[in-house]
Amino acid sequence: MLEDIYKDTNKNMDKSIANLNNDLGNLRAGRANPQLLNRIMVDYYGVATPINQLGNISVPEPRLLVIAPWETKMISNIEKEIMKSDLGITPNSDGKVIRLVFPELTEERRKELVKLAYKMGEEAKVAVRLARRNANDQIKKMKKESQLPEDTLKSAENKIQEITDEHIEEIDIIIKDKEKEIMEV
Repeated sequence: MLEDIYKDTNKNMDKSIANLNNDLGNLRAGRANPQLLNRIMVDYYGVATPINQLGNISVPEPRLLVIAPWETKMISNIEKEIMKSDLGITPNSDGKVIRLVFPELTEERRKELVKLAYKMGEEAKVAVRLARRNANDQIKKMKKESQLPEDTLKSAENKIQEITDEHIEEIDIIIKDKEKEIMEV
């Protein structure tokens, strides 16, 4: 029974870290990253479709994304959605491909992005701590129902805390790496 609680807690905390990595991947760090386009949906014959399902996305240079739609008539729709998005980039098209040139980030913008990354990290830590609290509540409930002796309760809580500490440490490392990536000039 306790093993299941440990497993579920670990799984929930891993999900928090996966969400953090996904959110950080959408954070523009001065480099072209195809993941930035994941949340932009384009109307494709009445169906909202992600850009990566409408064509090939390549990164020929560190600050350039090239989108080659499979259907050239989709270019104007893709451009329109990119303009509406929060990317802050104007697409350039030659009728066959769309080019997105990412400008160099200013020092001020880099600092804002680092703050945002730390905020995302804190949100992930909150989610990890929530998973810890839920696990501890389950353990205490088992104790109350006399399914668990007192000394086992303490060791189970310690195990949950170890799992929590490992995940918090992993989040700190991820955020530090992202900060380094953003601040690289």
